[in-house]
Amino acid sequence: MDRALLLLLSLWAVVGAASSLQASGSCPERLLGEERRRTCPRPCGSDRACGNKRQCLCDGQCGLSCVAPGRTCPWPLPHSDENSVARLLSPTHSFSALLEVRCKQRFAFPSGLDVIIRRCQGDRQWSGDEPICTASEVETPEPAAAETCPLPEDVTDIFSIQGDATAGTAIRYRCLSGSDVVGSSENFCQENRTWQYPHPICKKVYCEPPRAVDQGYVVAVHKTEYEVGFDIHYLCKKNFLLDGPQKVTCLSNGSWSAPPPYCRARCLIPAERSRVLIGGLKRWPFDVTDAMVPHGENMTFYCKHPRKQCSLTASQTCFDGNLQPPSCYLEPTWLQYKLFPHRLVSEIEACEPDDVE
Repeated sequence: MDRALLLLLSLWAVVGAASSLQASGSCPERLLGEERRRTCPRPCGSDRACGNKRQCLCDGQCGLSCVAPGRTCPWPLPHSDENSVARLLSPTHSFSALLEVRCKQRFAFPSGLDVIIRRCQGDRQWSGDEPICTASEVETPEPAAAETCPLPEDVTDIFSIQGDATAGTAIRYRCLSGSDVVGSSENFCQENRTWQYPHPICKKVYCEPPRAVDQGYVVAVHKTEYEVGFDIHYLCKKNFLLDGPQKVTCLSNGSWSAPPPYCRARCLIPAERSRVLIGGLKRWPFDVTDAMVPHGENMTFYCKHPRKQCSLTASQTCFDGNLQPPSCYLEPTWLQYKLFPHRLVSEIEACEPDDVE
């Protein structure tokens, strides 16, 4: 008999024992000769023969019995076989609830069934014996090896291949040396195990010498062309700041990894008789080495409030030798600097935040 049909009949039989059989009055008599349960509830013919909290229900091999419908069976199963999987087929695990037990992969029931159905009985136990799954003797056949297209050694030694060359799939080529692929960079393995296109070749790629850097040096062996992966380093002359990459690399497309950098000049501080803020410190210009700041340095100047006796601040940034004072800054005269140093704008009290326009 077909296993699916056998399972359907088994499930119908169990459900019928709990519902339809009772409704039609065809619940079986107590089968004491084959009884595997220790006890059966009190037999009955109708609900009047039972107590207030019990009903006369069909309880499998025990026949019509006085059962408390709210009784539940153990769930999850306390001593479940580790080679099996059980799941409830009913919303709860109370009386007449059903569960199914299946064996895990490579295990089977000795009876040959794929699934066993158990029912929650009036004695709070699941019907039938505890199912045991044993190792299956049926071996799963090894899958047949996939058909592939041949890849000669002279191809795999030159290219990095993306893909497994299985019939019906495509592969991609990449030159191991970083060279350019000449030909199709993609190929298709046909069903007859032949390639759709001839294998490509690798063409050597070079980078041209980089341009010179003003006020800087290129640290590399002088060549007319550079191989892929070759590094070039840059240095600036004294008092110049490197603006850009310190190292560039020749790429597989024949270009450098970045444009050459610039060597930026320092800026002369455009103030002599007023203190300025450099790096968060208030300093006289003549106390700074060469009275100069490097490229990119941010400098703060002191400006007088147009109507009040207090100072405001304004900032400028050095860019490649160019640093202009803000328009509000006025350089003190020699007399102001010598006779009234404490009245210099950089030395008077700072304006309140409300005074800043």
